[in-house]
Amino acid sequence: MNSIQEQRALFSQIMDLLEHHFGPQCEIVLHDNTQDYEHTIVDIRNGQISGRSIGDGGGAWGLEVLSNEQTESHRYNKVMVTGDGRFIRNSSVFFRNDQGQIIGSLCLNMDITALVQARQTIDQYAMMPPLKNEEPREPFTNDVNQILELLLQQCRERMDKPAHLMSREEKIEIVRFLDQKGAFLITKSGDRICAFLEISKFTLYSYLDVVRHG
Repeated sequence: MNSIQEQRALFSQIMDLLEHHFGPQCEIVLHDNTQDYEHTIVDIRNGQISGRSIGDGGGAWGLEVLSNEQTESHRYNKVMVTGDGRFIRNSSVFFRNDQGQIIGSLCLNMDITALVQARQTIDQYAMMPPLKNEEPREPFTNDVNQILELLLQQCRERMDKPAHLMSREEKIEIVRFLDQKGAFLITKSGDRICAFLEISKFTLYSYLDVVRHG
């Protein structure tokens, strides 16, 4: 397969099946990743889960996969949390063309909030102790600007100091982290990152050269 469009009829049948099988609590999203990341969605069912529609873009995981071209890009049953506190269980598979380039993805986002709340209620009545070392929940957002801000917040937490107190090496490490997460695939992200690091565009490009070419 060399494009999502050439298999649209097949994908439409698969999405019909998933939509009828899982019902309205499962969002099914087909991405054409040859498009700008802000506009990759070519088919979506139950878009009320994320508030998206055809022509909108993907989330943070897709950015990271597209940036790193990871060998194992699929993921299954990843629980995320929305800004309004809902729990979403995500599974995503990516499709490659004959040259091995990612051309699209199919994602399932199941709203499991009611199930999580039911489990919490049962635990309260059973007086179960809280689970220790529970994995932090990944934020569920598909607004690329919000994704960038969340990545920058992670940078703040990693460095725990303002930009003017960071060394050149620390700023390069931030650029490396953002590059690995796909931040530079977001349109005009360079301006926001320059402001965050208090550096010029020229300096940002020089840091990126160091990160990518050593």
